[in-house]
Amino acid sequence: MGQARTIGALDTGPAIGVDIGGTKVLAVRLSPAGEVEAWAKLRTPVRAGDVIETVLVGVAQVTEGASERSSTLPLGVGFPGMLDRNGTAHFCPHLHSVDGMDLRQLLAEHRDPGASTVVLNDATAACWAEHSVGAAQGFDDVLMVTLGTGIGGGMVVDGRLLEGAHGFAGEIGHMVIDPHGPPCPCGKRGCWERFASGDGLGRLAREVALAGRLDCAVKAAGGDAEAVRGEHVTEAALDGRPEALAVMKEFAWWLALGLANLSNVLDPSIIVLGGGLIEAEQAVMEPLRDAFADLVEAPEARRIRVVPAQLGEKAGAVGAALLAAQRAG
Repeated sequence: MGQARTIGALDTGPAIGVDIGGTKVLAVRLSPAGEVEAWAKLRTPVRAGDVIETVLVGVAQVTEGASERSSTLPLGVGFPGMLDRNGTAHFCPHLHSVDGMDLRQLLAEHRDPGASTVVLNDATAACWAEHSVGAAQGFDDVLMVTLGTGIGGGMVVDGRLLEGAHGFAGEIGHMVIDPHGPPCPCGKRGCWERFASGDGLGRLAREVALAGRLDCAVKAAGGDAEAVRGEHVTEAALDGRPEALAVMKEFAWWLALGLANLSNVLDPSIIVLGGGLIEAEQAVMEPLRDAFADLVEAPEARRIRVVPAQLGEKAGAVGAALLAAQRAG
């Protein structure tokens, strides 16, 4: 369990947030002052019933020794997929085991009557965190893009979280940008996340490696071009290897294409990029900003800032906790 970290002075009351990812479950406890008092990380289970149990284990770990009972505190949980406004999972491409489950009700059964229980998309929760206490603090129109195995998204419009008529707003990774492109776990072909996610970078790098133009990444992958992953080309790009920088430039173009399309529709003031790929800011952000300026309509009039996220891997859990606390009032 981790130590305390202050994220901002917020009068929300204590709250718990949990972020369910494809590989890890991260839980936090926020103090009334907006301080991450405790956090815990667990492995994401495969079986549906174990997902709820893992959330409860995470809650127990971050509330151990606290004066309040965990079942009374506001609880927000972010899941990687489409959840309606009632908290039912309709489609989680990287966690199919929960599809069709009423997640909010299943969690509420383990909590006191009347305790605030909020369930929503994980990237939507991360967007609210970055808007409230992170990189987009002070901006009323925000687009959040999370780059991981896939691509998630969240939007704040006029200072309010955009959830959509059904609660499904933010499924930006499944914009089709090439109808003849590679298949996607969602069932379509050519979704944006097939080109601009961590998996997308790995696919692009393998194509280049198999063509014999990425020896540095192949060496890092043990000499097997089929084993090249996104982290191999990212590390080579950070070392200044020209062939790796060329791959990152192409990847940045695909990322910028989606951002430009979304900006033409939403007209945000700021775009916040989160996820592990953005930790390699030096290799990604400069070519991304250059490509974005070329692709977005009227860049000189929009002047949209494109910045890395500030809250790191805890953003989804923090945002879920903030929303649960706010909706408890």
